Amino acid sequence: MNETSTLEKLAPVNNICLMILAGTASMAVLVYTKAILMPFVIALFISMVASTLARKLQKKWQMPYALGLVLSFAGFLAIALAAVFFIANSIESFVSGAGIYADRLNDTLDWLLSHARKYGVTVNTQFFLETAAKMPIFNFVKSFGGMLVSIITNLMLITLFVIFLFMGKATDDKPPLISSIEQRLSFYLVIKIFVSFLAAFFTWIVLALVHTELAFMLAVLTFVLNFIPNIGPFIATVSPLPVLFLQYGGDWRLVVVLVLLTAVHFVVGNILETRWMGKSMDLNPIVVLVCLIFWALVWGIMGALLAVPLTAAIKMIFELNDNTRPLARLLAGRHPFKL
Repeated sequence: MNETSTLEKLAPVNNICLMILAGTASMAVLVYTKAILMPFVIALFISMVASTLARKLQKKWQMPYALGLVLSFAGFLAIALAAVFFIANSIESFVSGAGIYADRLNDTLDWLLSHARKYGVTVNTQFFLETAAKMPIFNFVKSFGGMLVSIITNLMLITLFVIFLFMGKATDDKPPLISSIEQRLSFYLVIKIFVSFLAAFFTWIVLALVHTELAFMLAVLTFVLNFIPNIGPFIATVSPLPVLFLQYGGDWRLVVVLVLLTAVHFVVGNILETRWMGKSMDLNPIVVLVCLIFWALVWGIMGALLAVPLTAAIKMIFELNDNTRPLARLLAGRHPFKL
């Protein structure tokens, strides 16, 4: 009797220890299989979006479901390759004018240092000039160009995974449970892609109005960063400022672009996205932030981009079992545990 009572008291502790061990093992697997698992997850989300678009085409124009899948993915590939092409051209144009931008940066620093000396501020001019010469922005742009080769390679692997996933989606027949999860995730992804496209489009318009170098690349960067909650839009807002500073120095264009981009992200993120998406993922904001850090540590930048849909998928899986349902409520911000 005493042994049974002791085991019952220790059962929660054992469960917590098992969960910690399972979580540690899962993290090790995620890190070790990153090169293959991450493209597969991306391909899985792409197939969900393509499936949603295929159903729309089937319903509106009576298009065969399989043909709708193929056309949706072909459109994705065309957009991705076009973006890679235009980014490469933008980088080439920016790097070709690197000498001019470096001279402009030195002139701006000379102006700032001379004004600092007028107000009695003692500065080490040589140190500032050497630091400016070592600024990594040009190396970053060049390395970003090198990343395009890696992106194309991953696109090939993602395409292969998508083809195999499509072979399992030749018909629209799915178990109700899988269909429910896919419907909720695809709804989030479609809305997120659309609002990210809006943010990128208006960012490109703002930057093009002041003839910003790398305007297209910065717009694509805005599209990508918009998938990172909270932090991404902020980075996308300030990322054009160094480029504008190198082009024009510290003039009115920096202030105008900063104000307009802040307005764009406020309207798109806080008004349109909130209105269209509502609380479809049912995730607590603090949980989203914690999961953002977790997935960024596990899969880097791509993990941060996929943090919300991955966490939402895990939450939906937790909801299926009585033992893990309290964890699903915890992710939603409803604390089920009694202290």
